[in-house]
Amino acid sequence: MTPPKSPPQHPHPEPPENLAGLGREGLLELPAPVTERQVAHDGTGRVLLSFSPSGRDVRVPPGVTVFDAASWNGIAIDSTCGGHGTCKKCHIQVLGGSVPVSRLDTRAFTPDQLRAGWRLACLAQATNDLSVEVPPLVTRPKAATVGVGRQVILRPAVQKRYVELAEPSLADQRTDLVRLLDAVDDLELTADLHALRRLPGVLRAADFKVTAVVVDDALVDVEAGDTTERMFGLAVDLGTTTVVATLLDLTTGTPVSVHSMLNKQQPFGADVITRISATMMDPTALDRLRQAATDTLTELVADVCRDGSVAPEEVYEVAIAGNATMVALLLGVDPEPIGVAPFIQASATWPTVRATEIGLSLHPGARVVLIPALGAYVGGDIVAGMLAAGMDRDKRTRLFIDVGTNCEIVLSDGETIVATAAPAGPAFEGGSIRCGMRAADGAIEVVRLGEDVTLQVIGDVAPLGLCGSGLVDAVAELVKVGLLDASGRFVTDEVAATLAPTLAPRLTSIGQERVFVLHSPTPEAPPQDCVYLSQRDVRELQFAKGAIATGWALLLEELGVAPRDVQQVLLAGSFGSYLSAASAVRIGLVPKLPVLRIVSAGNVAGEGAKMALLSSRERAGATALLEEVRYVELSDRSDFNDRFIDHLSFPG
Repeated sequence: MTPPKSPPQHPHPEPPENLAGLGREGLLELPAPVTERQVAHDGTGRVLLSFSPSGRDVRVPPGVTVFDAASWNGIAIDSTCGGHGTCKKCHIQVLGGSVPVSRLDTRAFTPDQLRAGWRLACLAQATNDLSVEVPPLVTRPKAATVGVGRQVILRPAVQKRYVELAEPSLADQRTDLVRLLDAVDDLELTADLHALRRLPGVLRAADFKVTAVVVDDALVDVEAGDTTERMFGLAVDLGTTTVVATLLDLTTGTPVSVHSMLNKQQPFGADVITRISATMMDPTALDRLRQAATDTLTELVADVCRDGSVAPEEVYEVAIAGNATMVALLLGVDPEPIGVAPFIQASATWPTVRATEIGLSLHPGARVVLIPALGAYVGGDIVAGMLAAGMDRDKRTRLFIDVGTNCEIVLSDGETIVATAAPAGPAFEGGSIRCGMRAADGAIEVVRLGEDVTLQVIGDVAPLGLCGSGLVDAVAELVKVGLLDASGRFVTDEVAATLAPTLAPRLTSIGQERVFVLHSPTPEAPPQDCVYLSQRDVRELQFAKGAIATGWALLLEELGVAPRDVQQVLLAGSFGSYLSAASAVRIGLVPKLPVLRIVSAGNVAGEGAKMALLSSRERAGATALLEEVRYVELSDRSDFNDRFIDHLSFPG
């Protein structure tokens, strides 16, 4: 069997009253496929789960959920809550065996889908042998791979020196190492064991004409002949949702190849808190999260090296920008203190580590540099973004906002820099939205309302759901035409018919909840089978934008700056890259300013990582930012809740 053309993205508000045909007590009874691999228990008391299309068979103790069984065995199932039963996105289809229909299943699927075997994986307990089909997970969501940056003086930590050495003789019995170091006597170097192991053989095989490979103050290799034109580094934006890797030619500073993919930690939850919680509840989760991060980077290394026609052994350094939790998980450091008050990270700065220590197969002497973090929730990705945007160099009043599940905000008045973090929640990632989805093919990313609804869909295919930029557009447009009032409530049918008569028929209800239909697959399709915006979705967006607006408003007060005095707003990250400036202003996500002052900054975290890779001076500048930026803790503000409520409504 194959999944429906459009796996359900949204639940019914009320469970259907009649589950007739689903079997006794709601059990779905399906004949088990007759194949040799679908055998009964193996004598250990475990049950067999057969996953398609991966073809993986796994045995687990009875009672384990399908979601956990898949996660333990590297089979990715879509989820934003980490398998806690709140996001209703972990759809699977049971092809053989029996799984009871839970109360939440009836809210996530139609009766026909339930009869076809669709279940939520986190609630489906494997009490008997099952054959399960997992819809393919989008692993390459649309993401910003470049961003606002600055020109830098090319001064990488990686150097190559070609030398032609005099051969040893009875009159010149210097050691091979001394002979080489004497030829590059402007550098104070120590030699890695790998370089020493190769040194005697390479020198003699190359007639003493070799290239010394240096990273910082270490001789990491000696290569035969002149290889000075082959010197590469990897800049990584280690995002919670998306990871972007850029392969750079360190001799010219130019990008060779860039790739992005979904962070393989995704099954543990969409945000850092759920991933931290996973490590607190399961002693094996930290190692599995660390391995997932390594697997993500390994796949990206293979992608960029293949596209750039570069051997992994030619990559000598890696610079990684990530938030404090992502870096801790990559290094295998317990993140629990980050997730509980008073929110303490193990370290703001990390020592340079070998690539092999985090599981990457690059040059044996390759180093990994981690951009330092300002705090537990203003991490190295934001420090890298500030570096790329020149927040410490520009004398204008500038507001930097990285919009995501956790929103980081930085304000500079040209003299003082302050920063904070606001808990925006998963709305911008589509995690808590009824028809929400990631920015992948089928996601509505632009919405315009006039006489009719105009949609722009990623991949130019039929709409399947709504991603973050489409969500903001939809709400902003509904506010503009008057179908949403300032409080965020849908207007009555009578008012809608007066204000927008051609759009009013799209305003309807599912159960007791008001919804606005954005796309209907057929003219006769009921609202629940359409892509729609619900009243609850509007509230989720209001909570997210309220937290962000409260954050920047309090920072403006800290520096005594009026909103109208902000000369530039930088919207950072993948979401910020595709967000309409006009829509952001209309819903109050950013200060009410002329749209020309609002700039999509793109992947500035990745740009900062590139700068740290290309210039040792810029790398030092990232560390210096820790002393220049003052962090403001919002949760410590007694007036935060009142201010948050003030920013929930939409501006007039």
